[in-house]
Parts: sequence; structure tokens; C-alpha cells
Amino acid sequence: MGKRNGVSRREFLAVSAVASVSSAASRSKIIGANDRIRLGVIGTGGRAQSLSRQLNQVGGIEWVAVSDIWGRRCEEWETRVGARVEKYPDYRKLLERDDVDGVVIGTLDHVHAQITIDACRAGKDVYVEKPMTSLPEQGPEVVRAVRETKRVVQVGMQQRSMPYFVEAKEQFIDSGRIGEVHMVRTIWNKNAGYTVKIPPGMETKPSDLDWDALLAWLPKIPWDPKRYFNRFAYWDFSTGGMTGGLFVHMVDVAHWYLGIERPKYATGLGGIFHFEDGRDTPDNINLVLEYPEGINITFEATITDFAGSEVTDIVFMGTGGRLSIFRDGYTFLTPPVRGRSQEISRKGPYGSSREHLSNWLDCMRTRKDPNATAVDGHYSAMACHIGNLAYKEKACIEWRKEWDV
Repeated sequence: MGKRNGVSRREFLAVSAVASVSSAASRSKIIGANDRIRLGVIGTGGRAQSLSRQLNQVGGIEWVAVSDIWGRRCEEWETRVGARVEKYPDYRKLLERDDVDGVVIGTLDHVHAQITIDACRAGKDVYVEKPMTSLPEQGPEVVRAVRETKRVVQVGMQQRSMPYFVEAKEQFIDSGRIGEVHMVRTIWNKNAGYTVKIPPGMETKPSDLDWDALLAWLPKIPWDPKRYFNRFAYWDFSTGGMTGGLFVHMVDVAHWYLGIERPKYATGLGGIFHFEDGRDTPDNINLVLEYPEGINITFEATITDFAGSEVTDIVFMGTGGRLSIFRDGYTFLTPPVRGRSQEISRKGPYGSSREHLSNWLDCMRTRKDPNATAVDGHYSAMACHIGNLAYKEKACIEWRKEWDV
């Protein structure tokens, strides 16, 4: 892929080799059906706090330790999750503990891959937020570490465990009722997480925030509160903004439902058309991915929509019907008979990650593969990476052999 932000693939892998915690498979133990699973958290911001509260609801766990480059975040985690734990500014110290069975990784995108590798080689099972990687070359390294250590790694693409999605897949996809699907349209407009403002007083870096540690393998730059608080606006801290933050969820559903993995080609257009706030990821983007199975997947995203609420949808267009689905339910339309289609709908509460976390804990006990494996995480992130390359180069990008795992 060449260099991104001055860091080449060779340099990233060299950092990985030096930073990786030595293999500690001998530390791991068989977790009995009645044993409490001992957990740690790496990256204790809002998303990790939400996941931790949901893990409390699932139960059967014990909180042991947390780590964050900003001490205040660790204190906030304790208050909002309701647990008192050991706290570490360096996540590698947490991984050295023998009394941690698994870790939740809720850091910024650019360190997901390295921390996952380190955790696996330290004998820990992992729940890592999406996207699993921020560079194409990271995926094979993560998958290799998972396979070599036989750790249970669940990627936070929680739709794979949500009842609405499981039910619709069985009812319309697996049954064959939808017929042949040749196009999937994905839409996610007006997500407020992409226009976050800097909190007052944060122009100066907090004394207990280790900025250099947060940058990790990225080039060293001065404290930038916009990058820290509005990370999706920047390539280095996110995976293309709305592609790695939003599209990864949606394309993963298409991969799962249709049994596909590798797009053959990708094209992308868009730009920064409205927000002149220093961002470098697009505020409007359209992607088209063509798969060798004769399927096109499209992505549309904008943060300049005037609507009062988000507009989200995943639409499977089949020869036997059309399925629209997202986290609040689904609608299936049958082919029209005498000009009228039958509508089959199920709507309800907005889905959470609770079932996905429960599946992770179950697999930690049984040692079975979780619902969203590292291989799934790699290919769904790669759909974003190939789309990002197409957008950046304003070209049609073809799949490369080195991206296979």
C-alpha cells in the first residue's frame, strides 16, 4: 500500500514486533460454566463504558483492571460502571496480569490491531470494537496472531448477534424467499458523532493525558483536541471517517447474509463539501463495491443532511422480494400481485450490543468461534479500506492478493 501518514507497512510491522507482548498462552485457564470471567478494559471512553455496563447486565463477570492514556477516563469508567479496579496508563501492564481472562478494546481505530495482537499473545481473549484494522496490512497480522494463539476474538459488529438480524436472515435469506440478490444499498445519513465540538478548556492538554502514547505508531504531532474529541474527522485516528465508522457495520451484514467476503472492484466519490473545520475525511461520500458473485454493494453517507434524525437502512434487492433492515427492525416486501405488494414487518426497541457480548462470554467458556470472528472483522474492514483507496485516488481499485487471509 505504500505509506500513510509517513508510516510504511514495514515500519508498522517492525513496531508490532517490538511492542508485542510475549506469548503467554500458559497463563490462560479453562473457564468453568460457573466461574466468573475476569475482565479488563483498554480504552475507557464512552463506547467502552457502554459496553461495560451491558456486560454488567449479562452477568457472570468480575472487573479486574482498566487502562487508558488519560487518567480521568479511568476514573469516569469506575463511576459509570460501578466497579473499583486497578488502573494503568500503559495497557501492556494490564496484559501482564495473570488474573485477567479477557479484555474489551475501546480505543481509537489506529491501535485496535496492535492491542488485539498483544492481548492474544498475552493469553487474553478479546472483544475489539470495529473496525478491527486501520490499514489493510494489519488484518493478516491480526488473523495470524488469533490462529497461532487460539484466542477467542469477537469484533464489535453487533448486528450478527441482534435478534432482528438473525430472524430476518433465517426467514428471508436462508429460506431462499428473497430469491437472487444482486444489489445491496446501504445508507447512513446525519450521524451526530461526526461533528463533535471540543469541550471548553481542552485547548490545553490535560496533565494526566499521555498524548505520545495515544499516537502510538503514528508520527508525533503536537496536542490536537479536535483529533482527540472528533476523531472520525481525521484519517489518522479513524478509518476514513464514515466508512470505517458506519459502512463497516452495514457491509458486514451483507457479507454475513450473502456469504461473500472480497469485493473485486471498488469506486468512490465525495469530498469535504460543507464543514471547513480542518477535517480531512469526507462529509459526503458514495461508494460502489462489485463482488465476483455478481453483487453490487453501495454506501451513501452525509453529515450535511437537514433532517431531524438519522436516516439509516440496509436494503437487499432480490428477485423474490426486498428486505430493508436496521437495528430497530425490518420490512420485507413481496413482488406485487395485481399491483400490490405484501409487507411483512417487525419493529421494536433499538438493538444493543448485549447479545453480542453474551456470545463472546459464552465462547470464552466453550472455545467455539464467536459470531464475528477476526476473519469477518478483516474482510468487513477491507471493504472500507478498498473504498477509501478508491475515494482517495479517484480511481477504480482492484482487490489485491495480499489482502487475502
